[in-house]
Amino acid sequence: MTPDARFRHVIAGIRDLFPAGEQVHLHVPWFDRADEEAVAACVRSSFVSSVGAEIAGFEQELAAFVGAPHAVAVVNGTAALHIALLLAGTAPGDLVITQAFTFIATANAIVHAGARPVFVDIDPGTLGMSPEALRTFLDGACTMRAGVCMHRATGARVRACVPMHTFGMCARVEEIAAICADHGLVLVEDAAEALGSRVGQRHAGTFGAMGTFSFNGNKIITCGGGGAVVCHDAELARHAKHITTQAKRPHPWEFAHDAVGFNHRMPALNAALARSQMAKLPHNLARKRDLHHRYRELFQGSPWQLVAEPPGTTANHWLNTLLLRDRAERDAFLAATHAAGVLTRPAWEPLHTQPMYAGDIRGGLAVTMDMHQRAVSLPSSATP
Repeated sequence: MTPDARFRHVIAGIRDLFPAGEQVHLHVPWFDRADEEAVAACVRSSFVSSVGAEIAGFEQELAAFVGAPHAVAVVNGTAALHIALLLAGTAPGDLVITQAFTFIATANAIVHAGARPVFVDIDPGTLGMSPEALRTFLDGACTMRAGVCMHRATGARVRACVPMHTFGMCARVEEIAAICADHGLVLVEDAAEALGSRVGQRHAGTFGAMGTFSFNGNKIITCGGGGAVVCHDAELARHAKHITTQAKRPHPWEFAHDAVGFNHRMPALNAALARSQMAKLPHNLARKRDLHHRYRELFQGSPWQLVAEPPGTTANHWLNTLLLRDRAERDAFLAATHAAGVLTRPAWEPLHTQPMYAGDIRGGLAVTMDMHQRAVSLPSSATP
């Protein structure tokens, strides 16, 4: 049986889910006249840079949606994670635990903060960090000294833990939070893909000291770029806003700075678009849930597994993910769908296989490698 014959029914089914066109893209943003007017109004106001009502308004609306007391808007999700790690006290020589099955920005932000990543395995039910793998690493490779978690072999402090909510599905973050508390680690959630995802009634990104979000062009809402840090602590939020604005002390005219800061603040133009996009978020979440159910019907009875939201959680279904049976079948599926103009995508290359991270500390990564060889993301646009 040829690859085309194996996947012909699936390709036709995917095409039926989206408006007719030569290509079916992985994730297309939805813009309308309301978005255009929001940006135009911002331009007319002349407040287009990093001050103004649009930024404060977006921060308030985002915080209210996720149920966090504070949100600080920044220029992108990587900057959000970088700032969160600095606020967590990350210092040169520290170690930060994360997963190898994530976009490379997660590890890059750790290195930008002066630390090195430690890679632990993922859970096959969530594709996020495995609490068992985290505890195994901490109990086997680390020790507590005066309340500080230290890596035995290197003598480095293990400062923080960064689980990622993969493809919009929630990791087992409550268990991860308990393990972090036991070992004195700061929990920073990478919720870049998880706006609208919840564990019970609690939003992803609100279980740790801080959570970070992305509003890149492919996210569930977008303002072209954009990111945010959310937190419960008012002082953390104040400090985040301060150091992302070049650490400039408020004054009508003086240029007085009290720390080495960053130009990480979100421009008002982006914030205006983000506010307009926030109004579309309920539609996008409903559309993606309906799309996921239609994918479940499409793959019912097939030899392949559509990844479902874990029990007790609500996924935003940012990207629907299919597990093929092996690497060869995955590659054949990718080739067949792309040849037919259906632009599916494999998962990221595991970070420990990237040359800049090949020498970093890791635990066993059997599930990571298995998922990498079998996972394919399906077209998941929320456009009407």
